[in-house]
Amino acid sequence: MLLKLALSSIKTRLKDYIVLLIGLVMAISIFYMFETLALNSSFIDENSMISAVGFVFHAGSVLLAIITVAYTMYATSFLFSLRQQEFGMYMTLGAKKRKISLIMFIETMFIGLCSLIIGLILGTVLASVVGNLLMKQLEFTSTTYAPFYMPSMIVTIIFFAILFLLAALFNLFRLSNVSILNLIHADSKAERIVIRKKAIVFKAILSIILLAIGYYAMIDIETTQFAGIIIALFTITFGTYLFFATFLPLIIQKMRDKQIKKSKRLNSFTYAQLSFRISQLSRVLATVAMLIALGMGAIAVGFAFQNNGVLLAEKMSPYDVVLANPTKAEKKVIRSMDFNENFSYHFKTDSKTIYFNTQELKQNPPLTTSFSATEKTKTYRLKEAPRNESPAWNDFVHFSVPDSFIGTRQIKFVDNAAFATQNLKENTLFIGKVPDFENSLEPLKKLDQLEKERHGEDAQVMSKYASYAQYKIFANGTVFMGFFLGFAFLTMMASSLMFKILTGATQDIRRYQMLEKIGVKRKLLVQSIQKEMFLIFLFPGIIGFVHVAIGMKMFGFLLVNPYYRFFIPVLLFLAIYGIYYFITVWLYKSIVLKKDK
Repeated sequence: MLLKLALSSIKTRLKDYIVLLIGLVMAISIFYMFETLALNSSFIDENSMISAVGFVFHAGSVLLAIITVAYTMYATSFLFSLRQQEFGMYMTLGAKKRKISLIMFIETMFIGLCSLIIGLILGTVLASVVGNLLMKQLEFTSTTYAPFYMPSMIVTIIFFAILFLLAALFNLFRLSNVSILNLIHADSKAERIVIRKKAIVFKAILSIILLAIGYYAMIDIETTQFAGIIIALFTITFGTYLFFATFLPLIIQKMRDKQIKKSKRLNSFTYAQLSFRISQLSRVLATVAMLIALGMGAIAVGFAFQNNGVLLAEKMSPYDVVLANPTKAEKKVIRSMDFNENFSYHFKTDSKTIYFNTQELKQNPPLTTSFSATEKTKTYRLKEAPRNESPAWNDFVHFSVPDSFIGTRQIKFVDNAAFATQNLKENTLFIGKVPDFENSLEPLKKLDQLEKERHGEDAQVMSKYASYAQYKIFANGTVFMGFFLGFAFLTMMASSLMFKILTGATQDIRRYQMLEKIGVKRKLLVQSIQKEMFLIFLFPGIIGFVHVAIGMKMFGFLLVNPYYRFFIPVLLFLAIYGIYYFITVWLYKSIVLKKDK
């Protein structure tokens, strides 16, 4: 009987539970996928490159777990608040709290079981797709990789089973501490904006101070280090909640007062809608802002690490091709490539010395890169005449000529006559710079393979492409983690926002019906809904974006330029956020407005 009541209650609130289910399914599936990629020991041992990104997926699992705990507690608590009046009615009809508690427990565990089953199935599919994509990116094939991996399955089931049990117990505790009268009248309580100037001013100043401390900790992360991350986490979180609790009600109140004076169409009604229960709305929007920051931040950081590969390669060497005595096969590849500039320098070696022709170097001065711990890396052209005692010219030779040629030899720059008198074998050093490194990866990869074949697979060929390819191994794992973490956080964000908007829509039906009865056109009502939803989406979107824009500075010591192509994740977020906005508007309209006959 209790099971039947619980299932009937779920059916009644199916739309609300589907919103919760989507968020949980995404969290479970991505958590399982991360654990499969991180724990699959035979897969990791089969290729050493995978072990370089294994910890990335472990870190993603931990972060996702923390946010999922907060989301699950919030979502189940919110669903409990929607059911309070229903539970109150049961109790007035004679039902005992113990029976009601058991119904709630069954509902929570049933939703948990459904989301766990669907999430594990979807997670297995994701693990298969992402695992194959990762292997394709790293260019190897695994015979041991298993998308259905039992250790990951056990970890996922245990973690989420405990989480759902805690959520159920938390709601039972809440129910045991609420009176029947409060349960019955829970939905009739409206929150008004009560502006106490002293308290508002204090909280507003405190929120700005906390946000400023958090931003400083992220910007100066090289000084604050690990402590800065902890400080930023707490100060920005609390600062955001205080910011929304103080500034949002004030802004809405001012906008409402302004529109009342103007009496412009339905704007005053729109702002009155926002004013209704503003305290709860502020808390939800603050939560949404933090989830946006985490979601967009995860995507932005993932893309930043991927894009950093090109910048890191450019920082390492100004030239894309540097070859000593290129073979026929290498010359063939070189001839197929376009270069902004390319030169062939000549040098000779004996047992003690390596000789370079000064005249060639003066006619075609090469580019070189200077590295400094205190200043940014600089690329400049060696225009001065080569001198044997010049560190810049010696560095150029050491970075360009393979160690097999230099060894312990002394570097000398001699004129034409002295170079010609050296009765030694003449060697060629080819250097070239392509117009676009990323568009030239195929021929650069071919040259790198030819060099490995030439010097042996075990030889360390430190070409610009080799360094770039090695970095991409780590970057590929980071971009996968960033994308899926970001998608999970944004799904939770949408669920949280939809909970607040759609579950309160039934209370708004009467207000919209009243406006329609007094002759307000449907077009104006739709515009009012669109504007109200736009403002609800706008506030957390702006704050979340500011958090991310400043937070990217935190990765400045790891990345050459954390803002390189930053517009890509921003546009991606805006597209996802826009889709959520239009879906929410459509769902809200379908609830509060009668269908046209």
